[in-house]
Amino acid sequence: METKSSIESIREQLLALEIKMATEVGLRLNMLQGLHPAQFESGKNLIEYLTLRKEDYRNLQDELHIHGLSSLASSESHIHRQAQAILERLGKIYTEEELDTCTYAFSKKKIRDKSQQLFGKQLLEDIPSLMVTFDSGFADNYALIKSLLLSGMNVARINCAHDDEATWSKMIQKIKKARKQTGLDCKIYMDLAGPKIRTKILGKGKEEGEIKIKDKSLIWLAEDLIGFEGEEVVISPNESGIISMLKKGDRVYIDDGKFGGIVEKVKKGKVGVRINRVSSKKGLIKNEKGINFPDTILKIPSLTTYDKSCLPFICEHADLLGYSFVKTTEDIRMLREAIKELGGKNPSLIIKIETHEAVDNLPYLLLEGMKHRGFGVMIARGDLAVEIGFERTGEIQEEILWICEAAHVPVVWATQVLESLNKSGMATRSEITDAGQSANAECVMINKGEHTLEVIATLKNILKRTASHRIKKRFRFRSLKIAEKFMAG
Repeated sequence: METKSSIESIREQLLALEIKMATEVGLRLNMLQGLHPAQFESGKNLIEYLTLRKEDYRNLQDELHIHGLSSLASSESHIHRQAQAILERLGKIYTEEELDTCTYAFSKKKIRDKSQQLFGKQLLEDIPSLMVTFDSGFADNYALIKSLLLSGMNVARINCAHDDEATWSKMIQKIKKARKQTGLDCKIYMDLAGPKIRTKILGKGKEEGEIKIKDKSLIWLAEDLIGFEGEEVVISPNESGIISMLKKGDRVYIDDGKFGGIVEKVKKGKVGVRINRVSSKKGLIKNEKGINFPDTILKIPSLTTYDKSCLPFICEHADLLGYSFVKTTEDIRMLREAIKELGGKNPSLIIKIETHEAVDNLPYLLLEGMKHRGFGVMIARGDLAVEIGFERTGEIQEEILWICEAAHVPVVWATQVLESLNKSGMATRSEITDAGQSANAECVMINKGEHTLEVIATLKNILKRTASHRIKKRFRFRSLKIAEKFMAG
């Protein structure tokens, strides 16, 4: 009797979940109908998955597991059909019209096709595509570019925050030459620089371009030196208007989180930041280091004037366009409008998730991006870790992967993949584990370094070993804040 009662409880909970899914999809039909036709089923599955993740279903998963039924884990890409499959095992009979067409086979093909559209055809289909970041030295090194292509590079990344059109042109010419000579495909990905906020030392330390900072010291953020004496440490962000957006208690991180502090004083045209973290051995803040404000809503556009000046070149030459520091759906619309005005080629869009606002708004960003056929996401873990906290990075990158899987949106796993190996020729143990985790994405990005060919060989070896059993993990469905926020909207 106990078993029967438990089975009946499972059945009732799944039937109730199915009704909730249908209700939430119905409420958002207008949103779904605005998607590209090829994205409709994917958008519907995303809504159904977020319906599930709005609540805590861990007890139901335990009951399902106990009775030898699917616990819904690893079913992000076809969540409604998986629930229906369990209900069929429990005696529910569906008509052919009632069964969701987003099956495991359908979703697997959908993700594979979208990935191939973005990153090209792979020689090794069971592992993610490999994206390699170029630096200025690549512009005059055809042999290296050809070797990278032969070693397995699928995508060449050019960061428009560095170099110029002349250098980018040289890189692109050599990529095209290597493609022709090898017969291998290689997509060209170009990153917009975005509003990267960086340090500019004013006054003390200006001549040296660096200033020594001690824990507990007070430093100032300001746009100029008006009202300061000679001994204060004054650092300017390179974006005007930021100072006025800061408030007391806001956290400030500099140089990828090596320095941290709290806004303690707010005065006209300047804010005082009390340093509470110095994890750099030398304690030096230098010019051109990144500044993050995780508690502050920065009302600065993701598309800068410089980005707009780069768009004509990018649209002419790039297959993929990386969009930095995206926060809202308006950011995506702004970029699409700017590209439309150019009237030329429209590269597939990859939005970079690197702020806490982008994480919070992820479902909306996906649905906005899915209004077009070619669309993907990059988990830019460098700035993201600083914004959300290093201790939450592992958790959040998993959540992004799940939600993108539900939307059938290909993901690029980026930042510090085998970085020690690339820079010094020796990988750390934790890097090897992290590289194994990257098998859950559709593409893995490698940063520039002296040992890129060795990194590709090592990464391919790791991915071959892990990709074959990556779907065997069993996740538990506690509620997700991202889902709760979207469903409440």
